[in-house]
Amino acid sequence: MIKRFAIAVLLLAGVCSPARGWLLEGHHILTLSAVAALPDEVPAFFRQGAKTVAHLSIDPDMGKNRGTPQVRGAEYPEHFLDREMLDVEALPESRYAFVKLCYEHGVSPEKMGFVPYAVNEWTERLAVAFAEFRKWPDNPHIQSKCLIYAGFLAHYAEDMCQPLHLTIHYDGRVQEGGEKLQRGIHLKVDGLVQFLKMEPGDLSRDQDVTPFENTMSEIMREFEEGFALVDRVYEMGPNIPRYDEENWVPNAEVVAFAKDRARAATRFTARLYLTAWRLSERLEIADYVKREVWDGE
Repeated sequence: MIKRFAIAVLLLAGVCSPARGWLLEGHHILTLSAVAALPDEVPAFFRQGAKTVAHLSIDPDMGKNRGTPQVRGAEYPEHFLDREMLDVEALPESRYAFVKLCYEHGVSPEKMGFVPYAVNEWTERLAVAFAEFRKWPDNPHIQSKCLIYAGFLAHYAEDMCQPLHLTIHYDGRVQEGGEKLQRGIHLKVDGLVQFLKMEPGDLSRDQDVTPFENTMSEIMREFEEGFALVDRVYEMGPNIPRYDEENWVPNAEVVAFAKDRARAATRFTARLYLTAWRLSERLEIADYVKREVWDGE
């Protein structure tokens, strides 16, 4: 998977995470924003656990440590989906139907990526955890589990709002001769949230957070909206600063684009949280699941 991205920036000793949309600090900011945007109907423990959720939102990238090659290989495809690799009008709603379709078209699914499926699956995991909370609201282990699942969900949802996670042109336009134009653009886009010093309070303000009726359909709609922005990203590319650039002359279009994507990521993640909460109301926990006995509650 090394060829998946040519960017090499060490974040921590032994960790190299070139597929890490929005950089780690960006994920932290966006996740704080998403939790802050939630309505009061979402349980207080969850809203008060924003810092824990934000902490966990970084963990999917931590799993890409070079010292753990198996989990690294499994984790990488969860963060992207190169839409152009499959010439079909619409993608299937389930991961394994997608895998089957890929093989039918001679495409390696792990090279194409799975991000919309990761988003949907983690939303449902969170919904099950919320259903347990409804049954055992005072169980601290269940509350912790909700925050953990929410952190993972946030990461994948936010990655999906970065257009360069949705295209074969993830780090430069590939030319017929194999040359790449604008190599390094991926890292520049990833760094915009932290470079522009975006604040959770600003990103969460005046957001319209409503639950999704058909979760996977809405996830795919969000995906296609982000994919449609790829050309615009490349048009702005020369004006996008690196995350460590010191003498950047502010560009109004770049700033507006970055804020729009950050607010979209905030809103999308918050809507997934609310969707999981609403879905949990309809889920049943079987009688043979005896958390109150096993956990000593």
